[in-house]
Amino acid sequence: MSLRDRLLAAVVAVLWGANFTAIHASLEHFPPFFLAALRFALIAVPTVLLVPRPRVRLRWLVGYGVGFGVLQFAFLYLAMTTGMPAGLSSLVLQSSAPFTVVLAAWLLRERLTGRQVLGVLLAVAGLAGIAAHRGLVGGSAALLPVLLTVAGGLGWALGNLASRQARPDSPMRLMAWMSVVPVLPLLALSLVLEGPTAITQSLTTLDAPTAGPALLGLAYTVLVATVVGTGLWTTLLARNPSSSVAPFSMLVPVVGIAVAGLVLRERTEPLELALGALVVGGVLVGSVRRRPQAEVPGLGTTSAVASAATPSPRPVRPSPSVVVAETCTEAPTAADSAASASARRGPSRGRLPMTWTATLPISKPATRTRRAASPRSAAPGAPAQRGSLVPKVDPRSPSPAAASSASAAACAATSASE
Repeated sequence: MSLRDRLLAAVVAVLWGANFTAIHASLEHFPPFFLAALRFALIAVPTVLLVPRPRVRLRWLVGYGVGFGVLQFAFLYLAMTTGMPAGLSSLVLQSSAPFTVVLAAWLLRERLTGRQVLGVLLAVAGLAGIAAHRGLVGGSAALLPVLLTVAGGLGWALGNLASRQARPDSPMRLMAWMSVVPVLPLLALSLVLEGPTAITQSLTTLDAPTAGPALLGLAYTVLVATVVGTGLWTTLLARNPSSSVAPFSMLVPVVGIAVAGLVLRERTEPLELALGALVVGGVLVGSVRRRPQAEVPGLGTTSAVASAATPSPRPVRPSPSVVVAETCTEAPTAADSAASASARRGPSRGRLPMTWTATLPISKPATRTRRAASPRSAAPGAPAQRGSLVPKVDPRSPSPAAASSASAAACAATSASE
């Protein structure tokens, strides 16, 4: 990933971290499944009317909507309703990162580095420690919200893979049309599990004290976290391996816990903070990747930058079927001709005009190349220096004069045809 993409991933982490406090405010008034359906419906309606459908396969669009929209937020909202703190939920939901890395290696055959594996192991150890601590302190009642949040992280990971496979022509349009998919499934869950009475009551009591913060939280979730945050995230997944992008989601708890502590006065146990630091350490380890290596024949493996400036130790051997052609340009000056004659003089003591190159059938491959000085820097009569590649001329090849005449005729014919 480039530095610019890393900064964008960090911005998304900040936006999503503050979103958990906004979700908490909205859940104080709306039922969880209905709130999730309402969140996506506010984006789906203008999308269907105004936004062209992205050029992606339907299965990847549906898979993205089901994983990222239905599974993630159904489990997350239910977990927060049953007692999961906003700050801690922002931490546990980052189980999506190790899920994404492992599933990408298993299903998409993405190659993992040792650092990525180490980062995943650290993050999993931290998440497992938090779940165990919550289970020991609060029993099964405190453990259930943690498990529901982990299930939401799995749904997020599945959505990440579908978004990666979609390869959209416009990531923003993919994000917008993804919002169309979860509306009906979430609304159906709300009608079945929450009932029409709860839905109606939340809509008819908008003058309640909890309604104002709930609507503000919903607006932040829709406009900032979903439109801006998810749009940037989808763009990053479209141009980078998902195993490189996903670990940045582990930075969300840093903001999530801080904002929840300041706004909601949530207190996080010191042990949970230490385990959260282990999770963040995992993302820092897993996101750092070494510069790609390139192999130079005869020199082993070196960096791409170094190999670009390192000449090959073997001379270039043109194939007999290779045809050399250049563009016809203006005639050389007298100074250039004199310098070129000195620099290009070979066994046949002839030369080709500097700006004319004929199409030469090569009857025998050149067996050796040597470097000559630049025509403008070489003095007349100076010996050839190591620099540009100059093939030795085969005596059986066409003479320079014939080649020059043929090249001039070909260029004249081309100019006449234009």
